[in-house]
Amino acid sequence: MRQVVDQLLPVTMVGSYPRPAWFEHQLLGRDILDAFKAEAHEQAFTAATLSAIHDQEDAGLDIVTDGQMHYDEYGGGIGSFVWYWYERLPGFFPHKMEHPLVTAGKASGTEAEAMNNWGGTTTTGPVGRGPVRLANLYRRASRLTDRPVKVSVGAGPCNLPLHVYMGEGAHYRDIKSLAADLVPIFNAEMRELVDAGATFLQLEDLGAWLPVITGDYSDSDWVAETINATIEGVDAKIAWHFCLGNAYGNPSEMFAGVLDKILPPLFASNVEQFVLDFAWQEMADIGALRNLPADKEVAAGVIDVRSLEVEKPEKVAERARKVLELVPADRVYLTTDCGLHSLPRWTALEKLRALVEGAKIVRAEVS
Repeated sequence: MRQVVDQLLPVTMVGSYPRPAWFEHQLLGRDILDAFKAEAHEQAFTAATLSAIHDQEDAGLDIVTDGQMHYDEYGGGIGSFVWYWYERLPGFFPHKMEHPLVTAGKASGTEAEAMNNWGGTTTTGPVGRGPVRLANLYRRASRLTDRPVKVSVGAGPCNLPLHVYMGEGAHYRDIKSLAADLVPIFNAEMRELVDAGATFLQLEDLGAWLPVITGDYSDSDWVAETINATIEGVDAKIAWHFCLGNAYGNPSEMFAGVLDKILPPLFASNVEQFVLDFAWQEMADIGALRNLPADKEVAAGVIDVRSLEVEKPEKVAERARKVLELVPADRVYLTTDCGLHSLPRWTALEKLRALVEGAKIVRAEVS
């Protein structure tokens, strides 16, 4: 396993960070090379990215992210997690529709409202590469810090089809055929990131939860195979985040309590690290780590980003100890449950400070 920093229990965050209140620019589907022709937009974007990195450095994180300031303020708080791709890859209908899980009757009540707030789309032709510019965004961020920069690559080839209509009127008739055409697109983006100097990539593919949606747990084998094809030949440390959703602080309840069912089949994936949300249910799913293979790490979420309450460092340490009961410290990173985008900025910063201080408590005990 590749070492990113020479530190026991390295501390990082998942990816996104609150936008500064003054950063009001939106890309709205434009290529950044077009949008940033406007000097005010480029300067504001750079300053916003710098502010996100500065907060992480100030809190004491060992590994930082760019804060994902290229994500627009869409539904769900970070809806452009998927729309950033739908808007830029040819073959997708770049406009918001009702969510397919809602129209299919697979989501109701609050879950349906959250899905529709996020939105769905369809396909108009075969998908292809477009101006996603992940390598460009990485180069911009890496110039702003001396610390290692982890690149969050969302959303992934298994994930993007989950919000897309299939069947009559659509180019793609099933999830797997669309995912197959997305694999080389994501692979090429990740290879370009490595060529640009990135050494730590985190794939944000929620397709890990596909068996829960379909009710067919054998789908896990296909998901693992697809992830392996996506990262094939990508010479970097690769993590995989199983996000549980974060619609303005509301996780997806359909995924609660099933991690011990979906994780073991995904041990067959060639990622080095699983990034898992534990804090939101007070570590209820921690038993899923009991048989974590020796060649895998875990980045354990010990900060609940879906709550406005700032944890005490002692609470963070208590959560981390539960991880260390099951996984050796040299294979554990400590992180936030998910991105911090939906939080007030001061809350996000204080949560990161608590994360770092909690890590210090546990490091002293382990060492």
